[in-house]
Amino acid sequence: MIKVWDYLKEYELLRDDILNAVDDVFKNGTLIFGPKLDEFETKFSSYHDSKYGIGVGNCTDAITIALKALDIGPGDEVLTTSNTAVPTVTAIVNAGASVKFVDINKYSLIDVTKIENFINNKTKAIVPVHLYGQMCEMDEIMNIAKKNKLKIIEDCAQSHGATYKNKKAGSIGDVGCFSFYPTKIFGAYGDGGFITTNDEKLYDRMKRIRFLGMEKKKMSSGHWNGKYYAVEHGTNSRLDEVHAAIMLKKLPYLNEWIDRRREIANRYNRELKDFEIELPIEHPDNKHAYYIYVVSHPERERIMSGLLKKDIHLNISYPWPIHIMDAYKHFVCSSCTCLKKTEENSKKIFSLPMYPTLTDEEQGIVIKELKQLI
Repeated sequence: MIKVWDYLKEYELLRDDILNAVDDVFKNGTLIFGPKLDEFETKFSSYHDSKYGIGVGNCTDAITIALKALDIGPGDEVLTTSNTAVPTVTAIVNAGASVKFVDINKYSLIDVTKIENFINNKTKAIVPVHLYGQMCEMDEIMNIAKKNKLKIIEDCAQSHGATYKNKKAGSIGDVGCFSFYPTKIFGAYGDGGFITTNDEKLYDRMKRIRFLGMEKKKMSSGHWNGKYYAVEHGTNSRLDEVHAAIMLKKLPYLNEWIDRRREIANRYNRELKDFEIELPIEHPDNKHAYYIYVVSHPERERIMSGLLKKDIHLNISYPWPIHIMDAYKHFVCSSCTCLKKTEENSKKIFSLPMYPTLTDEEQGIVIKELKQLI
């Protein structure tokens, strides 16, 4: 069987290091907010060229915390795309804001030429989603934000290590939000998330909101006198010490794993370019990290079922644009025609196997069988 994603071979390679790291945490006696989290927050934010970093429970929490720290909530509107994972929109709604969907370009990313059509006096932020491992056109987005006094929260859930004009994901906007969901480029063995920023005041507030609105430095001094004291309404979202320790062991491999993903993508590009299938396009200003390798074909169901018979398992990201889902369709008008590209793509896209431990032999089988079906 060839899976669309697999972690077991990676785990076998790192098993001893991971088990030793977990054992060290258990022996240390600190399971939450300990030295491993402090170290990981420093190293992961540094890797993404950001001054400050905060480990949280997941990327959904990360985006919600960022919005709350920026005072974005009820009565405000946030622009993003509809061809993304549901958590992007979940986070915006959890913060109390409304969503405005912008259509996509040929890179499957937010179309920067259409953003200003949706800005009004309620618009407070843009959440550009760096989808599939590729970053949005951040120069244009930052110019629009400056012109209209908007905040930028980068959704980096799928773009660890990706760059735009040599700038890392999560280092350009006001905030960057990452996911460590197991399937990601840099995944945990459970849930986890991260926030990056270069703004110290914003960092302090997001860190406080992450921990129930409390501040450790104030709890241990002054009239708080070490008491359990909330400065403002917050939430409870923590990256635990065990996962911080595991991620510290994995971080040195991240560049190597991205290089391998790009190698796999280059082979797909090379061997499938003359066949009637639409391949992903890498923006000239980007280094695509290839979280997934998304192709497009009008006969998607036939191809996927044909490969499944050969025990090759594929995936669709995402078959249902968020704006047509029952939970969120009220954010668009009933006769919406402004998301044509998004809707067209959703009917044709699917993902080929993509992960660093995919072997050359396995990829060769996928390519051979796919060519025959096309």
